[in-house]
Amino acid sequence: MSSVLRPPNSGQDPLIATIYRPISSHLAIAPPVSVVIPAMNEAENLPYVFKTLPDWIHEVVLVDGNSTDDTVEVARELWADVKVVEQRGRGKGDALITGFEACTGDIIVMVDADGSADGQEIVSYVSALVSGADFAKGSRFANGGGTDDMTFIRRLGNRVLCAVVNRKFGARYTDLCYGYNAFWRHCLDKIDLDCTGFEVETLMNIRVVKAGLKVQEIPSHEYLRIHGTSNLRAVRDGLRVLKVIVRERSNRRALRRMAHHSPMLDAGQGEVS
Repeated sequence: MSSVLRPPNSGQDPLIATIYRPISSHLAIAPPVSVVIPAMNEAENLPYVFKTLPDWIHEVVLVDGNSTDDTVEVARELWADVKVVEQRGRGKGDALITGFEACTGDIIVMVDADGSADGQEIVSYVSALVSGADFAKGSRFANGGGTDDMTFIRRLGNRVLCAVVNRKFGARYTDLCYGYNAFWRHCLDKIDLDCTGFEVETLMNIRVVKAGLKVQEIPSHEYLRIHGTSNLRAVRDGLRVLKVIVRERSNRRALRRMAHHSPMLDAGQGEVS
């Protein structure tokens, strides 16, 4: 599924040189990497976002949420081969699902369009995946991570919700509501995303554990949004996250009852490191 090696020397088979993508002076990979960026009226922020993206990625998929500014035009100027997908629905979850469907890479990376994420961190996510993880989850509170953009209320809410998920689903997350993640595309077949809002990140984090996938947290630093205002609302979106947790917990109990009668339906737990 994945391959890691030192980049080919000039004397090696030229076919090998075309298969493997150099990431650093000591690392190259075979799997193509797709970066999904949901965006709505982010024309001013995109230059900062694209500037940090590594040139070895396979494709950039920009999901445009019916922008009224020059988001699409700016993206095409910044990344000549950018794949622009029009979002038909509403919400971040809907945008991400739309972008995932358009990806052709074996690895998918989620990056926000507000300039809060550093694209240079992608190498850490990809390295975790090619080393054996199924899902590389960004964490602002893992050792080495940080955030410049979290109020006391949001920090408290995230901590409480994270503790609930860890307790109820057997996870060991240090951060729950963060959207900088990467995963092998085949994971989508096991988590079946079906929500449209900001709570999509929580849903993914819960379902990868329920699916028994191997999760590795990646220390990540969240920067301030550069231009514009966020659509995130702490109380409203916190309640939506809580609703997802309750629903997934109820579904898990139902599955356990079914598994009691049929061991073939037993749902395993994921591994978080």
